[in-house]
Amino acid sequence: MKRESLVVTCVGLNHRTAPLPEREKLTFSTEELSAALSRLHDEFGAAVILSTCNRTELYATTDGDVSQAERLLGALAACKGAQVQPRLTYFLAHDEAARHLFRVAAGGDSMVLGESQILGQVRDAMSAATQAGSLNGVLSRLLHSAIRVGRRARSQTDIGRYSVSVSSAAVALARQTVGTLDERTVLVISAGSTGELAARSLAESGAARILVTNRTAQRAAALAGEIGGQAVPFSRLAWALAESDIVISGTGAGGFILRPEVIASAATSRDSRELLLIDIAVPRDVDPAVRQLPGVRLFDIDDIQALSRASMRGRRREVLRVEAHVEDEVEDFMDWWRSLDVLPVIAALRQRAEDVRCRELERTLRALPDLDDEEKARIEAMTRAIVKKMLDRAIARLKNGADTGLYVEALQDLFGARPRPARERR
Repeated sequence: MKRESLVVTCVGLNHRTAPLPEREKLTFSTEELSAALSRLHDEFGAAVILSTCNRTELYATTDGDVSQAERLLGALAACKGAQVQPRLTYFLAHDEAARHLFRVAAGGDSMVLGESQILGQVRDAMSAATQAGSLNGVLSRLLHSAIRVGRRARSQTDIGRYSVSVSSAAVALARQTVGTLDERTVLVISAGSTGELAARSLAESGAARILVTNRTAQRAAALAGEIGGQAVPFSRLAWALAESDIVISGTGAGGFILRPEVIASAATSRDSRELLLIDIAVPRDVDPAVRQLPGVRLFDIDDIQALSRASMRGRRREVLRVEAHVEDEVEDFMDWWRSLDVLPVIAALRQRAEDVRCRELERTLRALPDLDDEEKARIEAMTRAIVKKMLDRAIARLKNGADTGLYVEALQDLFGARPRPARERR
């Protein structure tokens, strides 16, 4: 009798299942999310999209059957006009879908284990769904639970102790590739959260000179001022490339901003110095074809994953502690989910008992016309107490019993305690 249409289901792909070119196909910008969520809401009744540099996942409520995987993936891909190979994706339902999202929010499923940005990205996904009107009660509860376990993981374990992010991992990759940064000029293309994290990590790493450029000049100037860097107008990108030894790019442009001809043009003013490009954007900012240019080395976000594995040993010790928090939250969520059918029956049972109590009380009081108000009140209090004591055990078994479905059906048959249709409850 469970309302199977409210089973949490998830379809997605991430850095473990799909290479970067495939992940790019399903990356949603902030501007694209609203229309996509509205479209998915119309089809499934509720939808949330979590889209980051390492994953795109659609959460919806369906009957949970594996046959929904193709339908969900097709609808998600249609929002981008993309073709995605099903073998590169995963489908999760019910407690497995909840467990996965909780692990994601806690930083346990990230490319950089314990990275700090993902919890904010889960919040952003919930905010976008709220604004689009695509949340229902089940998905709202799911996301609030995910955010709660993400906070617990960071406050009660050391998984985020070193505050690692993809941006700081990019800086570590730069240091590993070229050595110390104290004589290097580094260009950061982005003044958003990704660029800010990269710029701050560069400043902490002692980079000699940090250039910051962004399409919005004010944001570039603000970030450069905060970290002691130099803001560069985006129109002078070619000059900045010629000045730099290292470029870290993480914009949300949605396509290549650094093509071979741009890099080749800048190289003419570089005195044969090698240029290191680190592209942490998804979709990518740097055309992979620049790898063919002499004196240019390019790393993308999948290259960062290899470096991240080597620095995970300490955090892996915290994974078991994080998993304990995840399992606690899964249990709480599933207990709440199982109660969705029970609560209307409890309300119907109480209403049925109250209707009987009121009828019998009225009949008794008509037969005893000489009672004063105090005596009538005592009789009413007694009937309320009797009804409460009669129902307490049944309600407790409904809420906590292992065979809740059997109890629900028995009460409905014995007492006619069936929830009224929604139109009658209004």
